[in-house]
Amino acid sequence: MEDRLKESEVEKIFTHMVEGTGGRAYKWVSPGNAGVPDRVVIFPGRKPVFVELKTGRGRLTKLQETQLKRLARLGQEVKVVYGLAGVAKFFFQAGYQEEGRKLAKRCGLAESSLEEAGGTGNWNL
Repeated sequence: MEDRLKESEVEKIFTHMVEGTGGRAYKWVSPGNAGVPDRVVIFPGRKPVFVELKTGRGRLTKLQETQLKRLARLGQEVKVVYGLAGVAKFFFQAGYQEEGRKLAKRCGLAESSLEEAGGTGNWNL
């Protein structure tokens, strides 16, 4: 299933899940600043997280890498999330274990894989 999903579909699922926690996943469009992350995620009572979403096989462009590194150097938390497996891991690692488990089960992932670093990338330098 996951291999057939478009990035926009991964983003829609991700945004819906963030909203399910009471958080917000704002679409970031910054004229004159191409390559910025897709979403600015704000969970209740937490600092924002800048999230770039990709399909399971997606790749960052050089410009996206540059923008992510700039944000990280400014002390911001930046994540790259690959596919639904990455979305499940993102939620699990962000403290929303139940949401992560539900999506992992739907994707056929072993729960033990949620604690592994693969599927998300952290650009904090």
